[in-house]
Formats: sequence, structure tokens, C-alpha cells
Amino acid sequence: MAEHAPEHTHAADMEAHRYAYRGFVKGAIALSLISAFTLVALVAFRFGQTFSVGLGFLVLVLGTIAVAIDFRTGSRWLLSLGLLVLLGLITAVSVS
Repeated sequence: MAEHAPEHTHAADMEAHRYAYRGFVKGAIALSLISAFTLVALVAFRFGQTFSVGLGFLVLVLGTIAVAIDFRTGSRWLLSLGLLVLLGLITAVSVS
């Protein structure tokens, strides 16, 4: 009789699955945060009273840098979320 021994163990397959899933979730969170920074920048571009273009580009650049730092360090996205709230409040003050 032929033996049907798998080349990979089930544990190794599950670990590869978990690694791929974590990468997918991490990428989805990063994309969502960049989308939120883009939304805040678009509001600054359109409705900002003073320095609207400068504020919009500042939001885009700082937001992208913060998301990249959080993505590379594997932190809990606190830098990106804190900066998003701060720049959102600054944009809200500029709009009003």
C-alpha cells in the first residue's frame, strides 16, 4: 500500500495562514487610515479659510508618514490615530 504522508504538517499550514491573515488585516487598516487622512485633507482643501492648500498637503504628508511608521513598527496604530484626531480638529477649526 502507498503511504499518504503529507509534505507539510497541518501546524505549518495554519501558521502560514495566520501570517497571511495578519498581513491582510494590517494592510486593510493602513489603507483605511490613509483614506481617512485623504478625506480630512480634501475637507481642508475645499472648505479651509486660511492656509487651506498648505494644511491639506500637511495632512497628507504627515498622515502618510505616521501610517508608514506604525506599519513598519507593528505598533497599535496609536501614532496614526492620534495624529488623525489632531489634524482633524485643526481642520475643523480652520473650516469654522
